[in-house]
Amino acid sequence: MGVVVISGGTNGMGRELARTRAERGDRVLVLGRDRERGAALAGGRISFHPVDLSSLAENRRIVDEILAGFPVVDALALFANRIEPRRVLTEDGLERTFALYYLSRYLLSFGLRPALDRAESPVIVNVAGVGVRRGRVHWDDPTLAADYSTVTAQLQAGRANDLLGPGFAARSGSRARYVLYHPGFTRSGDRGPLPAVLRGLLGALAAVAAQPVAKAVGPVHDFLETPPAEPLTAIDRGRRLPLDLPTLNVDDAERLIDLSERIQRSKSK
Repeated sequence: MGVVVISGGTNGMGRELARTRAERGDRVLVLGRDRERGAALAGGRISFHPVDLSSLAENRRIVDEILAGFPVVDALALFANRIEPRRVLTEDGLERTFALYYLSRYLLSFGLRPALDRAESPVIVNVAGVGVRRGRVHWDDPTLAADYSTVTAQLQAGRANDLLGPGFAARSGSRARYVLYHPGFTRSGDRGPLPAVLRGLLGALAAVAAQPVAKAVGPVHDFLETPPAEPLTAIDRGRRLPLDLPTLNVDDAERLIDLSERIQRSKSK
């Protein structure tokens, strides 16, 4: 029995993990924006903590709230993401996909370190697209003002999450093991923001080609119950990846952490 924090836990894989971890006896803290779904999930060993994870201030608030109420956190599972058909800027002036899909994971990973380091075998599982080579971090234009598309934004945040793994391992000084996990195509996620035709096509494809949510979440249970011995592990659809991949480049990881720290400092003034 332990304390598990799940970002993006009101839907899809995050919701499935929250439900099953509670069944296995963990105390589960679900972070998300959808109050209706959160309220429906909450009860027993699950508590819902409403938060807009695309907001830097809201991330800082929820980190402080968790640290105040839970001196020990055994595991952090990161799922929060949202598809944006159009370029949307947050209250901080950041492109929302980058803010939600990447920056919230950076802030939660580093922010919850004190509570994670008090656990016996702490672990962070970042569920994204490790192993995918497409896309890049747009270092000079992370808000994608010059070249926005839904795919470009998703790929940029995905590659940023890849770099967050080696960046955390190198810079945090934490005892927590960091796992980058790509489950592959799964019947999960909120397609609501997409055009109706695209929603229908994805739904039809998922019905025949996507794996069930429970199957995709299965390895996450293994990571939480038996964290890897290594500081950083990358798993792409069941295959362990070498850590010298270009998408896990340590120099780029350091550069991304520096960029994230600058963003955090500039928006906290």
